[in-house]
Amino acid sequence: MEQARSIGIIAGNGFYPETFVRAARKAEPSSRLIAVAFENETRPDLEPQVDAMQWFRVGQLSKLIKFFLKEGVKEAVMMGQISPGNLFDLRPDLRILMMLARVKKRNAETLFGAIADEMAKDGITLLPATTFLDDHLPPAGHVAGPPAKPRTLEDLEYGFGIAKQTSALDIGQAVVVRHGTVLAVEAFEGTNACIRRGGELGRNKDAVLVKVSKPNQDFRFDVPVIGTQTIETCAEAGVTAIGIEAGKTLLLEKEKVLSLCAKHKISIQAL
Repeated sequence: MEQARSIGIIAGNGFYPETFVRAARKAEPSSRLIAVAFENETRPDLEPQVDAMQWFRVGQLSKLIKFFLKEGVKEAVMMGQISPGNLFDLRPDLRILMMLARVKKRNAETLFGAIADEMAKDGITLLPATTFLDDHLPPAGHVAGPPAKPRTLEDLEYGFGIAKQTSALDIGQAVVVRHGTVLAVEAFEGTNACIRRGGELGRNKDAVLVKVSKPNQDFRFDVPVIGTQTIETCAEAGVTAIGIEAGKTLLLEKEKVLSLCAKHKISIQAL
């Protein structure tokens, strides 16, 4: 009898891991889902939804790999972010230290790429972070909220070009624009902090957010995501429209996002 497929989940914060679990259960009910959770990051609610879960500190790569191998995991996905504070509070094991010594440029792509290479040495393949989630990648066009006005669409298109350039330089994947002026560019602080800063500079009125993938994005990690927290933050900051990259941006908790966009009159447009 063929053994059930075991898929590992490296679970960061937010609802992303739980969205994946629901989609995986629907697509492959027989698969075993094995989660690695991180202290002060992963939502404890994930535990009853998976077949096995173990808690780790950020940086315990050897223990993480041993746990996956014990559970028969040969494929894994990386879901959800680790907050910058925890990355700086890293207490790395020897394997991570040796890996870091080999990495010249330290950004999300190089660091997660190096982790993927380490896992591959033990026969664990890192799958795209969009696995089973095609329904959550909106195609081009209007996605949610009221239709965007022509002036708003101009700002979204302008922001899209700027965000593509900043993401190519590994600065950030989001920008806030108001009436043809870039108010904020995402950097290490993350998207929500960028939205708040842009809203403040735009006097909390008529700003737009644009979030894109990097050119040559490695879809095994760092995939652009829009969720309920993004919408709530935009509402507080006076952001009236969000531009996302069609087919390359995940919409998490889709029904809640649609409801919040209707409530706050925030348009989402896939460009």
